[in-house]
Formats: sequence, C-alpha cells, structure tokens
Amino acid sequence: MTRTLPTIVHLDADAFFVSCELALKPELRGTKCAVGGRERGIISSASYEARACGVYTPMPTKLALKVCPDLVMLPHTSGLYSKVSRQMFDLCETLTPVVQRNSIDEGYLDLAPCGFKTAAEIERRVRAVQQRIWDELQLTVSVGVAANKLVAAIASKAHKPRGFTVVAPGAEAAFLAPLKIGVLPGVGAKTEAALIERGVRLVGDVVGRSESELKSLFGSGWEEMLRMARGEDDREVYTEHEDAKSYSTQETFGHDIGDFAEIERIAKRMIDELLPAIRADGKRVKTMTVKVRYPGMEDSSSGRSLAAATDLEAPFYPLVPLLLKAAWTKRRPLRLVSVRFSGVEESGSQLEMFAQSDEKKRRLAAVLDKLNARGRKDAVRHGHQLSGQATTNEHE
Repeated sequence: MTRTLPTIVHLDADAFFVSCELALKPELRGTKCAVGGRERGIISSASYEARACGVYTPMPTKLALKVCPDLVMLPHTSGLYSKVSRQMFDLCETLTPVVQRNSIDEGYLDLAPCGFKTAAEIERRVRAVQQRIWDELQLTVSVGVAANKLVAAIASKAHKPRGFTVVAPGAEAAFLAPLKIGVLPGVGAKTEAALIERGVRLVGDVVGRSESELKSLFGSGWEEMLRMARGEDDREVYTEHEDAKSYSTQETFGHDIGDFAEIERIAKRMIDELLPAIRADGKRVKTMTVKVRYPGMEDSSSGRSLAAATDLEAPFYPLVPLLLKAAWTKRRPLRLVSVRFSGVEESGSQLEMFAQSDEKKRRLAAVLDKLNARGRKDAVRHGHQLSGQATTNEHE
C-alpha cells in the first residue's frame, strides 16, 4: 500500500511504570526516582532525571543506589499499569479504530481510514490525543508519524520524552541516514559494535555499500537490511490482538518472610487486586496458580482449577492455603510470592451455571469496583475482608 500522507503513528509511553506512579505522587515529578524493589531486584523503570545520573533498566537496585544515592525508589502498584495502559489505548481509539496494542506501553495507529486530507490535519489530531493522554492520565508519550511502521517506531524515539516527530513520505531514507546503525531492528549492541569495526556506524553507511559488501556484512539477510536502511516497510497495522491468556501479579519482599499466615494474607490481597481487572475486561477465570521463590532464586508453584470459571473473589480464597502448602514445601522463608489466573473465558459464556446468589454477589462486586475506582477504598474494599460474610450467606 503506497501512502501519500504520514498516516502511521507509533505511540511510545515515556518511562511508563514511573509515569504511572508519578500520576499518583505528583509531588515527586522532577526528582530522581525509579520503580523497583529497594533492597532486592532490578530497576523496572527510571525517570529521565535518574537516567541522567546513570540509572538504567534493568540495572540491579543496589547498583542504582550506588550510582545515584538520592534515588527515590517506588514499589510496584499491582494492577495499576494494565489499567492505565487500557485507558491510554482507549483514548487512541477515539481517533481511529485501527489501533495495534503491541505491549503495555507502546503501539501503532493507522489513520488512513479516517479520511484526513493533509499532513497538517493529521499532526493536529495526533497532537490532540497526545495532549489528552496527559490531561486525563498524567502520562507523557512520545509519538512518531510516518508512512510506515518501521520509520514511525524509530521516529517516536528520536526526541524523548514527550517527543513528536513527523517524517514525510519520501523522506524516510534521509531521516534514517544520520542515525546510528543500532536504531534498526535486530541490530543489538554486539552487532552494532561489530559493524562499527567494519566501518558501518550510521544507517546511511548501509545504503552506500555495494551488494558484495552487504553480503559480506549481513549474509543472507542483506536485502532486508538494505530495505530497512532505506526506510522501506510494507507491514500493515492490525487490530486483532489476543485477549489476555492470564492475569498475574507478584510481590518481592524487602526481607524474607517465613510466616505462613502473612504469606496467605498477601496472596489473598493479590486476588483482591486481580479480580476487579478481570471483571473490567468482561472475563472470568477458572485456574489459580500460586508461585513462591526462595532466597536462592529457586521457584516452586502449584495450581488448581474450579469446576466453572468465575469473576468473583470468594471461590478462590479456600484455594490459597492449599496451593501455598503444595508449593511451599521447603518451609524456608520466601523472597517472592505471585498469583496467576488462567483459563480465561468471556463473562457471558457460562451464565447459566451461576446461581442467583452469585449474581447478587456479582452486582455487589460491580458496585464496589466503581467505588474503589473513585478512590473510596477507605469506605469499601473487595476481597477476603468480605469473604467471611459471603461464606456465611452461602450457609444460611
């Protein structure tokens, strides 16, 4: 498909995990901060202020604190990132129905079906969505606009954070030529170093080589490399993306925990965090798996399925102690615990299998989800705090 307008947009959220956390803690904006475990683990995301001090992903947290002693460490907030990601892409779909959600923090938009007549109109409409994502989610995103996916993706990273780069159709090769060869897909750090040794430092250095030289450099993949260096790409934006096959969350502890009751409480809290997201997606789940990790990084897990899929918390609570006992065989203190739900089904697929009492609980859960979404967690909570009441009702 030949495009005469730059109708492919690549959207890339800036320091996504950190940005999500800063939306909750705006007083930390402009500081050196990162998401990750303070005493264990690695850096998942770092603010640009922290990156300027040498903090990167996935740097070990201990090393990050050495290179940046005043680094503010922010723990992961379970369920937050997938929620914000859905909201971000929902806003993109107000511009065009053709949205490809590549990952939690980046994706493509195709504006060709929207009927825009000029590049100026496209730029204005895309900037409006970029601004709306900031206004509504307090999330900055960088955007690349071009005639194909390859160039749009590279352009979105050209001026981070909050970048906006447009490459006009026909200008792809000129845009790419002065960039480092490492911007091309498939050229990792080792490959880039080897190419530099052979005189290929910039993308333009590929275009200027003879066929024999390219074969020597890239072997059988030389034609694909040449096409990329010229900015040629015929891939289409696709909207078909697999629904989530599972929902999961985990917690790495600041110190090892050996108290079974405490681990059980944490696992049940994870159920509380995941089920609202499952309901929001219109799904039900059938299987729960609990994984534990010992200080030596050895993992062990155990799972069990319900007779029928559900979107309620209460049926999964009795499985927690059973699965913990099955997984936690060594009874040594734990470094990490995680909960994963799989066996995902559409919410309406087995409606007849649920009794009227379950439907009442589901309506109550929907009300509580709305209250929690409005910040009313101090008033009402989902989860095992309510499971006793639900169990009592079942036996009345």
